[in-house]
Amino acid sequence: MSASRFLVTGASGQLGRLVIDGLLKTVPGSQIGVLVRSDKAAAEFAARGLHVHQGDYSRPETLTAAFAGVDRALLISSSEVGQRTVQHRNAIEAAKQAGVKLLAYTSLLHANTSPLGLAEEHRQTEAALTASGVPHVLLRNGWYTENYAASIPAALAHGALLGSAGDGRIASAARADYAEAAIKVLTVDAAQVGRVYELAGDAPYTLAEFAAELSRQSGKPVVYRNLPEADYKAALIGAGLPEPFAALLADSDAGAAKGALNDSSGDLARLIGRPTTPLAATIAAALAASR
Repeated sequence: MSASRFLVTGASGQLGRLVIDGLLKTVPGSQIGVLVRSDKAAAEFAARGLHVHQGDYSRPETLTAAFAGVDRALLISSSEVGQRTVQHRNAIEAAKQAGVKLLAYTSLLHANTSPLGLAEEHRQTEAALTASGVPHVLLRNGWYTENYAASIPAALAHGALLGSAGDGRIASAARADYAEAAIKVLTVDAAQVGRVYELAGDAPYTLAEFAAELSRQSGKPVVYRNLPEADYKAALIGAGLPEPFAALLADSDAGAAKGALNDSSGDLARLIGRPTTPLAATIAAALAASR
């Protein structure tokens, strides 16, 4: 794969940065392109020797140049819920015009059957990929453990972790695990076109178990308090989250109660060639960062 030219869209996001860091360990910066929005991110990546393209998914004219000459690309899903289907179609069309040989898309765990509200735009994007004829691979990412680790400061302050996941088991993994999987798919010689990876952590847990592990490591009593979805959404809004984001998180927790965030395929560990990052390690890292 030494002659391939790579592109990572959404490269300035948390996942994108991890992918770039990993790619640079084996691929020269001169073979890596990034699509970013801000001047600051553009300058940062240019200083690292990467090909920088400024633009976004909503402006098709900015995507043509980004995909030109690219062999393998990672389409990181947009964060703009409600606009993603159109945005992703713009990127897919640009990849098609450029003749990209492999487009990897970060979808959602079990997107085809998931009850999560987040799943619909992913289903529509997957359908658009199929209809486009662009050679592609689906990286159906499960939950990032960091999504729950972000609640640690509030849980420690109040002695309670709030949610509406009930006893649903959550097979999350560290964001770095998913980044490593994306890198592997982009760089391995093995045929990837048409593959669908259901990516999730090795050891599912309940939020009560998350709270117990947090309590063990912090030395402070933390319990899990399960709330109805509407009450959890209201609590998130009360904590300062915008209503749409609070609704998304509450819906995802309610979906977790139905098993939407659980998986036992083992695809992620097999793809990265090691066990996924344990829950305890992510909690430890979050506690260390907060000190």
